[in-house]
Amino acid sequence: MSEIILTPDSRPLGKSGLMVSPIAWGMWRFGHASPEQGRALIEAAFAAGVTLFDTADIYGFNGSGGFGDAEALLGRIFAESPDLRARMVLATKGGIAPPVPYDSSAPYLAAALDASLRRLQTDQVDLYQIHRPDILAHPQETARALEDMVAAGKVRAVGVSNYTVAQTTALASFLTIPLASHQPEFSPLELEPITGGLLDLAMERDMAILAWSPLGGGRIGDPQDERSRGVTAALDIVANQAGVSRAAAAYSWIMAHPARAIPIVGTQNVTRIAEIADAFKPRWTRQSWYDVLIASRGERLP
Repeated sequence: MSEIILTPDSRPLGKSGLMVSPIAWGMWRFGHASPEQGRALIEAAFAAGVTLFDTADIYGFNGSGGFGDAEALLGRIFAESPDLRARMVLATKGGIAPPVPYDSSAPYLAAALDASLRRLQTDQVDLYQIHRPDILAHPQETARALEDMVAAGKVRAVGVSNYTVAQTTALASFLTIPLASHQPEFSPLELEPITGGLLDLAMERDMAILAWSPLGGGRIGDPQDERSRGVTAALDIVANQAGVSRAAAAYSWIMAHPARAIPIVGTQNVTRIAEIADAFKPRWTRQSWYDVLIASRGERLP
């Protein structure tokens, strides 16, 4: 039976012209580190082969304060070590405006981007994504805002996060530039990108998928229900065969889909970051890949 072979080679970020690593590192919990700790985490990710780094203006927010903390910490690190910025493909997100909660109007997005650039202490980000869809924003207005960012040289490519398929296609219809990426929740325990058609749309449009929470919000590491235990048992078979952790097997399961989704690894532990490269070791057959899918579905395929 043929196997699905994964490689660490860089791949295009959709139609952006940017080349990125097949695994990204995320900064959701990054704002609480010191600059020295933060640099050590970034260097560990580089050592593991990561070139795509994902942050957002909301990262660091605790419900009452901390908005922008992750970006600000990264900006301080860039100020001390300018070479780091040049080595990475930097992605950030905006559009969440506590307590509104969402705002994708053109004035807000323009101001949010400028604030992110100030915190990051850089004049350009490689990828800017709208973090959550604003139901009250017409996609034509949002499209103009994104195009203006690129035209101004502040952003190299644009994308969305947590959009439905319909919201994605509506926005794309008003854009004269491609949507380079979509960032959904996707894991062996969150199948909506498969069942809802997002991965099919990504393949049709040549749009990169950046998978957040690839370990199911910790449930893959610590399964507490029958479904989670079934999925982890199927992952463990492949992980044990390859001599890697269950987390590495979960990342590789995501990457084995032909949409070539990019898992965003969120660990803030240097040792676990170093294990990112293990995600290329598992070998998936159709049988073993579908075994995980069936366990997640909780029923046989028709």
